[in-house]
Amino acid sequence: MNRLSLLNLAGRRHFDDLSEQEILALAIGSEEEDGQIYRAYAARLRADSPHSAALFEEMAAAEDDHRHRLIERYKRRFGDFIIPIRREHIAGYYSRKPVWLMQNLGLDRVREEAAAMERQARDFYTAAARRITDADTRALLGDLAAAESAHERRTEVLTEQHLDASARDEEDALAHRQFVLTWVQPGLAGLMDGSVSTLAPIFATAFATQNPWTTFLVGLSASLGAGISMGFTEAAHDDGKISGRGSPLKRGLASGVMTALGGLGHALPYLIPNFWLATGIAFAVVFVELWAIVWIQNRYMDTPFLRAAIQIVLGGSLVLATGILIGGA
Repeated sequence: MNRLSLLNLAGRRHFDDLSEQEILALAIGSEEEDGQIYRAYAARLRADSPHSAALFEEMAAAEDDHRHRLIERYKRRFGDFIIPIRREHIAGYYSRKPVWLMQNLGLDRVREEAAAMERQARDFYTAAARRITDADTRALLGDLAAAESAHERRTEVLTEQHLDASARDEEDALAHRQFVLTWVQPGLAGLMDGSVSTLAPIFATAFATQNPWTTFLVGLSASLGAGISMGFTEAAHDDGKISGRGSPLKRGLASGVMTALGGLGHALPYLIPNFWLATGIAFAVVFVELWAIVWIQNRYMDTPFLRAAIQIVLGGSLVLATGILIGGA
């Protein structure tokens, strides 16, 4: 009876219990899946990063070569029928992240994931070769382990071929621009709105009532309400298809969360029962928030530091003063 029949459908096999036939079948399926993943990476990157897409096409072709060599060896040993065994059938065996999860990763992170895939494949072939007694099969697995371990050198060669310095700089610049458009810009807009627009109502309430709990409730409602409003507005007004600003869901999330955080920063101190202590801490938080906005504008939006400081700190100070004057009237 084939040992695969021992597979408990409610559990998983252990790698050490696999036969030579099962190890070869597992390797064939793994190489096939890795090739498909590399082609998915290539398809995703082709529009914005054609050089990296070509790199992953080359890697997919290498996986195809490994698969063909494994199939030829399997056929010589066990015939034409390849038993259906996959990574998910093996306890403790490495698994691949679904390709759709990788849609959210940047270019450098995708390259790192590909390198990790090759390292895992190398370790598999090394471990498998130790367990095989057939000389030809063991030699093949050893050769594939060596091929996978040479991934870094092969990747360097392919990178030099497809990604010269100017191409890499171009792709990195595009990836950075997309990050700024999708995450930084809407997040910054939200932080500015949450930090500045809530100053007047929070501090007007604070100085009008001198009641920390009432001030906190006003700040909480203003912050969460502004966050929800900004998030939906950002997500609804631009689907990103024409502007190229990326997923509306990501932009809405960035804008909504940062808006809420911007207001909550100087609302949370009013959980402290002592009014003047809470107000002093809130002033300090406002100072940090405004300078954080200045730093982000200078770091990611290329806004001159002095101009950003004048715009944000002066504007925020005027709004804060407005709230204090109204609340103290």
